[in-house]
Amino acid sequence: MSELDYAKLKFMAGLEVHQQLDSRKLFCNCPSILRKDEPDFVVERKLHAVAGESGEVDIAALHQASLDKQFVYQGYDTTCLVELDEEPPHEINKEALETALHIAMLLNCKIVPVTQIMRKTVVDGSNTSGFQRTVLIARDGYLETKEGRVGINYIYLEEDAARIVSREKDKETYKLDRLGIPLVEVVTAPDVKTPEQAKEVALQIGDVLRSCKVRRGIGTIRQDVNVSIRKDNRVEIKGMQDMKIFVKAIEKEVERQKELSDAKKFIEMEVRNVLPDASTEFMRPLPGSARMYPETDLPLLKISRKFIDDAKKNLPQMKGEIESGLKEKGLNEDMIKLLLKRNKVEDFKVLLKVLDKPSLIAKMILIFPKEIAAKTKKSLEDVEDIVEDFYSDILNKLIKEKISESDIKDVMINLVSGKDLDGSIVSEKADSGDVEEKVMKMIKEKPGLSANAYMGLVMKEYAGRINGNEVMKLINKFLS
Repeated sequence: MSELDYAKLKFMAGLEVHQQLDSRKLFCNCPSILRKDEPDFVVERKLHAVAGESGEVDIAALHQASLDKQFVYQGYDTTCLVELDEEPPHEINKEALETALHIAMLLNCKIVPVTQIMRKTVVDGSNTSGFQRTVLIARDGYLETKEGRVGINYIYLEEDAARIVSREKDKETYKLDRLGIPLVEVVTAPDVKTPEQAKEVALQIGDVLRSCKVRRGIGTIRQDVNVSIRKDNRVEIKGMQDMKIFVKAIEKEVERQKELSDAKKFIEMEVRNVLPDASTEFMRPLPGSARMYPETDLPLLKISRKFIDDAKKNLPQMKGEIESGLKEKGLNEDMIKLLLKRNKVEDFKVLLKVLDKPSLIAKMILIFPKEIAAKTKKSLEDVEDIVEDFYSDILNKLIKEKISESDIKDVMINLVSGKDLDGSIVSEKADSGDVEEKVMKMIKEKPGLSANAYMGLVMKEYAGRINGNEVMKLINKFLS
């Protein structure tokens, strides 16, 4: 690929980042659970394009409708009539709304206090109603990059689409489990001047999103990039989640557009899908504003000053700030990554107020449960469900010297096996003076044994009421 002069090409790009939020669904109370089991029922639909607020039918909607496909929807006991488009939407989910405000605030956006919930025509089968509900939450933000400031034009809160199961020539099948999961869309201004800057923007937005209450895992975030050169038509590239080919995909698209432009050929306004080799293929015409029209089943969304102020009070820390704070506590990078990955930072902070021993607490909530799960053949989730309620009590037992640090995992194992907290502690700890005297006496009475042999005898004598490390120190003291 030849070297491209992006400034000379008048390269412009902007990003659209879609992120699922970790709450119940946006316009009903159904849980945001993805199902793997067989559906409880199916319904079949055909969808038709309708005119938007301008009175025109969107070109992308017309294209999809012209395919005349039958759509099959698989439903579950976690699916309600809202998702089937047989019942009006409920009031917007307040937890999702607060998370959307957090994202907007961290991206320096201005909150829109009164806004109209809109319907966006979508007749590709991914919505049972033929439209997606979306609402503008904030606008006019920004983030700083090495190559200058990039504006954040809009932040929307909207419903995610149904999940594709299979595609055939005349029929497509979807699951309704994902339909309605809250989704934040972050739309940047076309301020991006190079592919490398586009990647930096994507990573920065990703850091903001992961600092908030969002869902994690494959399929929970989707990134699109809009690209144009020489002030010509823009092209939207879908599926830009793989950061390893992010820059290359933009470079290839610019090269493709340049070849068309140099040959005086028309650059179509279209949506293209990125392929594993970073090239792109045509998907559909680029949607326009004609597909938007007001949601008539819901009133205006009014975000009160109190709701905004409360959201500010609960504003999460950025991931980088959290990492710095954890490093200051003395945790290594592996522990920090694990705390973030397992969403245990808040648990860690709460327990640190009980006892200021960061490494011990990190082991309690990250390492010990995993080891206990392997030992007891239980799932990690089952182990955590049992022991999480006892963390503070265990630390208080440690503070009162009812147990030692080396006893904590054994106490947790006993809890998992069904004992209560007091039953998980074998007995009160032995007096340290008595233990020292017993060790000295045993070595005199049975000379010539190894340190490990003495250790076994002493531990058997006290039946768990002593700390093994302390016993070994005493043995080595008297043997030396």
